[in-house]
Amino acid sequence: MRRLSDPGDPVLGALRPWLDPAARGGRGVLLAVSGGPDSSALLYAAAALRDAGPVAVQVATVDHGLRPGSKAEAEGVGRAARDLGLPHALLTWAGAKPGTGLQDAARTARYALLAAQAATIGAGLVLTGHTQDDQAETVLMRLAAGSGLAGLAGMRAERTLAAGLSLGRPFLHLPKATLVAWCEERGIAYVRDPANGNPRFARGRLREAWPVLEREGLTPARLARLAERAARDEAALRSAAEQALDRMGRPGPGAGTGTGLRLDGAALAVLPDAVVLRCLDLALTRAGAAPRRLERLEALVLESLLPALRRREPIRRTLAGFLVSADSGGAVSLAPAPPRRSRGAGAALAAGAPELLGKGEPPAYIGDVCTDGPEQPRGMSVLGVARAKD
Repeated sequence: MRRLSDPGDPVLGALRPWLDPAARGGRGVLLAVSGGPDSSALLYAAAALRDAGPVAVQVATVDHGLRPGSKAEAEGVGRAARDLGLPHALLTWAGAKPGTGLQDAARTARYALLAAQAATIGAGLVLTGHTQDDQAETVLMRLAAGSGLAGLAGMRAERTLAAGLSLGRPFLHLPKATLVAWCEERGIAYVRDPANGNPRFARGRLREAWPVLEREGLTPARLARLAERAARDEAALRSAAEQALDRMGRPGPGAGTGTGLRLDGAALAVLPDAVVLRCLDLALTRAGAAPRRLERLEALVLESLLPALRRREPIRRTLAGFLVSADSGGAVSLAPAPPRRSRGAGAALAAGAPELLGKGEPPAYIGDVCTDGPEQPRGMSVLGVARAKD
C-alpha cells in the first residue's frame, strides 16, 4: 500500500496549491466533506499535506436530513476528521423541506451553511470534492436545457461564494475513478449517497445513460474539454462586451436612483451579434434589471432592437422589468418599466409577468448565473443555465 504522502500522487498534487499559505493570504480553509469517495479523498489528502505547512484546515459536513442515516454518516465524517487531527462541524439544514425543487433548495441551503461556518472560523476558502465526472454531468444538463456558452463552461475551478470567501474545486480535472481508487488503495472508508442514482433527479437519469453516451464518444473527458473551451470563448466575448459598454454607455433616466442607462445605438448596431447580446445583458444588469432568459434576450436583440437600429426606426420593448427603447436617431434607453395590468387578471408588474420571464420552462441564462451555490442577488447577469449540482 502506498503512503499518503507519496510524491507524484495526482490527488495530493491537485490539492497542494490550494493549501499554500501564500496563495490564501494566511486565511484558513474549510473542507466540505460529505463522506463520499470524492470528499473523503479531499479530507485525507488535506491531512496528509498538513505537515507541509499549509494554512489552518477545518472540516464541515452538512446533514440535509433528507433520508434515514444521514446524521449517522455526518457523525462518521466527524470522527474521521478528529482522528486525523482536524476540527469538524456538523451543520444541519433545519426546517420544512420543499415539495418541489428539493435538490436545488438543498444545494442553496448547503452553500449558505458552509459560507456561514467559514465566516465563523475566519476561513477565506471552501473546498469541495467535485470531479471531472460532475463537470461532465453539469455540462450535459445545461446542454439539454438549451444553455449558452457560459452555461456550457460548467463549474469554475474557483469562484466567489460570499464577500471575502471563495469556493474552490481542486479535483475538477480528475476523473471520479481516480479518487475512488485513491481511497480504496489506502483503505479509506467512504459512503455512497443513494440519491445520486435516483431516477427522480436529472443527474440520476443521466448516470443511467452514460454507457450509451460513452459508446458514441460523448465521454466525461470530452465534455470537460468542451467546458474549458466554452469558458475560454465566453471570457473573450464577455470582455469585448464590457469594453463596448464602457465606451458607449452613459447614465439615463432614473440614473439618480441607481437605474436607467443610455447606449449609443449606432455603435451597438455594428458589433457582432454575440457581443451585442452580452452588451445589452450587462447593461440590464448594471441598470438593476431582474434575471432574464436567454431566448427572451435573443428575441429582443436579434428580432427587434438590431433591425430597428439598422433601419433607424423607433421601438419600445419590455424585458426583465425594464423598458428598452430606441428612437429614430439611434439612441437606446433602458429604464424601469411602469406597472401594468395583465389581461383580465388584475395588476402585475412587468418584471413579474410569466410571459416576459418564461417561468414555465427550464431557465436558460446567458451570464454569470450561479449554478452550484447560493442564488445571486436581483439584477444578476445571465448567460448559463440555473440547474443545480445534486
